[in-house]
Amino acid sequence: MEWDLSAQPPIVQKAVGFALQGYEIALGWLLSPAAWSQFAILVVAYLAAVILARKIRPPLVRLLTPPESNLSALSKLRRNLLLFVPLLVPVFAYALAGIGEQVIRSVFGTGTVIAFGKRLFLVLAARIFVRDILSDPFLKLLGRYVLLPAMALYAFGLLDVLTERLSATMISLGNISFSVMSLLRGVISGAILFWLGRWSNDQSAAYINKQEEMRPATRQLAAKAAELMIFGVAFLLLMNIMGVPLTSLAVLGGAIGVGLGFGLQKIASNYISGVILLLEGQATVGDYVELDNGESGTIVKTTARAMILETFDGRWIVVPNEDFITTRVINYSDQGSANRIEVAFSVSYDTDINLVPDIISKAVATHPGVLSKPEPPDVELRGFGDSGIDFGVEFWVNGIDDGKNKYASDVLFLIWNALKEHNIEIPYPRRVIEMRNAPPEA
Repeated sequence: MEWDLSAQPPIVQKAVGFALQGYEIALGWLLSPAAWSQFAILVVAYLAAVILARKIRPPLVRLLTPPESNLSALSKLRRNLLLFVPLLVPVFAYALAGIGEQVIRSVFGTGTVIAFGKRLFLVLAARIFVRDILSDPFLKLLGRYVLLPAMALYAFGLLDVLTERLSATMISLGNISFSVMSLLRGVISGAILFWLGRWSNDQSAAYINKQEEMRPATRQLAAKAAELMIFGVAFLLLMNIMGVPLTSLAVLGGAIGVGLGFGLQKIASNYISGVILLLEGQATVGDYVELDNGESGTIVKTTARAMILETFDGRWIVVPNEDFITTRVINYSDQGSANRIEVAFSVSYDTDINLVPDIISKAVATHPGVLSKPEPPDVELRGFGDSGIDFGVEFWVNGIDDGKNKYASDVLFLIWNALKEHNIEIPYPRRVIEMRNAPPEA
């Protein structure tokens, strides 16, 4: 039976042709020993691959499994190779089928069935790769909806036909023209490239942050520079893969420039301010800062647009980088620099005040967080109050008096205990009440 398919699309003609070819092959199996022998070789190749994989898997796993305490680069490579052990069966089956194909072609002069079976083994390998080896959710999603359908089309010989049809379909966007295949290839390649960029950025940032000899601001600047370089290279590679000439992006670059000049000037200002902050190192991660509006917190993260402050009650404050340049910001930390704290106390008027400075300064100096440099604890007379004599003790510490550090509270405890130990009274308000026109009984 014959049909006139000249008016149908090439892919339909190809599909019908494969269907008729499959029908003829199925009929030929009843009469041709070559087809049955090829099918038998595929079955034998698969069974032999299963048996061979079972024999090789245990010693291979023992060889590739490093000690848990070993964290060297070679051990990481061995652990990565261990992930590919499930591919033994389809790989062995493909290799054995290839050997059988050479024998069959030398005897019968054909190997169509074995060639199709080999492609099915590749589909099986792709399925195992997506299901058992890929762990990243994005890569697993990409493998499930891109790799597996592409391998299925390849197995049935439809991948080239579909590629030609998509390549012939053109899309025009202004002065730029590209095919649907280029767009599809660009989307897939872009997803993979930017995933690799993100992974490379994480690895480079982790490596840079381990360099303790570098200043924190320098480490952050190096991490930002590496991030820009990685994603810039990824963008250029994507343009090359899609076949878009860089000269065609001049119009887009001009539009971006106009946008930066009008609507995006704040974003550009914040980005440039962030670079200046990293270069000067005036504020970086770990510093405790107080803004001009009174808000304060520890810098926990820096981005291209803003600084993230975390207060001691767990709130996050997003502060644009420009505010650190154009407004007054108090930095209490500066990565380990000392800060001076003052604590006030009073003693009664019955006290010999000449003894107080020595007693209190020695007591405060016993605190492990109080520094002897740039100055040891210093006790000063502040004035004569209504109920007692007012003093203040100044001392230097690394850090700030908030959150995990309770310097002022600890020093007040030390002052209390030292005054009690020397029988020095801490005054409290006293008042004399005179009652006028009260009866004699009162």
